[in-house]
Order: sequence, then structure tokens, then C-alpha cells
Amino acid sequence: MADRYLTVALDRRGVRCTARLLTDKAPLTCAAVWDALPLSADVYHAKYARNEIYALFPAFAPQEPPLENPTVTPIPGDLCYFTFTDVQLGTSSYGYESRAAPVTVDLALFYERNNLLLNGDTGWVPGIVWGTVVEGLEEMASACQDLWRTGASGETLSFRRA
Repeated sequence: MADRYLTVALDRRGVRCTARLLTDKAPLTCAAVWDALPLSADVYHAKYARNEIYALFPAFAPQEPPLENPTVTPIPGDLCYFTFTDVQLGTSSYGYESRAAPVTVDLALFYERNNLLLNGDTGWVPGIVWGTVVEGLEEMASACQDLWRTGASGETLSFRRA
């Protein structure tokens, strides 16, 4: 199969990067995401994981993928997929609006080093590495730092086929 690519964008800031899907390492996750594209939602900056931006979506796969190609130490350019239940995200300390969906998918981009997927409430939070940024990471990292400093309000994170 030929490589598949997607564009990851912070829409209001007009910043984009290109990522290659890791279909050889996470085939079920890649298929689920690819079939659901395009996806776009409010962006958040991580509280616990450190150098991460992400968006939350209602479950979109017919069946959630298994934990293929897992990590708890994502590196710059990793795209990760997480699945959370309404109970896991329902704590007011996370600051999300009430979630009616029983399963929420978190699609994340890690833009710098020294990330650790450890949550004080629940412990280790392994993610599925399903893509890697191959172009534009430096510009995206600068935009992510700006998002951290100035806020995410009104910004969206989008995933589209390239």
C-alpha cells in the first residue's frame, strides 16, 4: 500500500504540518482515522502530558482499535489516538463541558520532547502512535507554544487528507 498523508492544522492561526500515517505499525487505527476524515474540533493544550495539543471527537470507528503501537513517552511529531469513557472525562478538574457520548476519541499531536503520559487521577495513559509529522513541525511547535501562552479559545485543530 502506498503511504498515506494528512494535514494537521491550527485553523485560526493558519499553521499546518504534514504527517504520514503509520499503517504498518497501527493499521486498524490508521484505517479508522482515515475513513473518518476530515475531522475538526476545538483544540486543547495538555495539562499533564506537557507538549501536546489535542481535540476531542465522538467515537467514529465501528469498533475502537486495540492498543497497537502503544507509547507512554511520545516524541516530537507523534500523532496519538486515545479512547476515554464519559466517566474518565467527567471529572470537573478536566474542565470539559458535559460529554453525552459514552466514548470520546482524543486525537493528539506532540510537538516537543519530554512528554510522559501519566495522569495523577488514573495512572498511565498509553496512546496509540498512528502518525508522524514529516514536514512543518517547527512552525507547528511555535504555534503550539503560542497557544499555550495566549490561550486556545476560538482555535480548532483539524485533520484532513493531504
